Amino acid sequence: MGDSNDVVIRDIEFVASDGTELAGDLAVPSRCRGGAIVCHPHPQFGGNRHNHVVTALFEALPAAGIAALRFDFRRAHGDGIGEVEDARAAVDALTAEIPAVPIITTGYSFGAVVALALSHDRVVGKVLVAPPLRGAVRSPGVPTLVLTPAHDQFCPPEVAEPVVTSWPDAELRVIDAADHFLNGHTAAVTVDALIWIDLLLG
Repeated sequence: MGDSNDVVIRDIEFVASDGTELAGDLAVPSRCRGGAIVCHPHPQFGGNRHNHVVTALFEALPAAGIAALRFDFRRAHGDGIGEVEDARAAVDALTAEIPAVPIITTGYSFGAVVALALSHDRVVGKVLVAPPLRGAVRSPGVPTLVLTPAHDQFCPPEVAEPVVTSWPDAELRVIDAADHFLNGHTAAVTVDALIWIDLLLG
């Protein structure tokens, strides 16, 4: 195997519990210590698995020994409910590919809301990037990192902070100088995410 941690990337197809067929990209490093699904922004506003924030996470995670699965949500918008089932199917598909390693759910914007809502016994942590948190939001149930842009148009730090601080075992970090779209700030997202995941996995 040598000193390198080679990454194999391939297309993957899987099926949600209601029979919806889903497609994505799977990247598996040769030395794998965990896995992560990456959920994309709202599809009705142009979000898909090739979004720049999703791509940055998809590329950074395998280099750090974390297998990554990015995927497109169902074509017919499911009001968030169907998309949670898509994410659940993604966790199952990733678990089938890399059994016996911990799984993390990550997501950006709408994808962060989906990752937050997903409950799965294989998930040990969540990384939520620019989640539009409003009002009372159910606790994630596992250790969680929230990355909020300093100038987020939908959920700035002063809105996100009281929500996140009400959750047990959750941390809020602010991405300086960034707005919700994080153009030019994806490196900061991946650095903070990987530092937190390293501490989580030990």
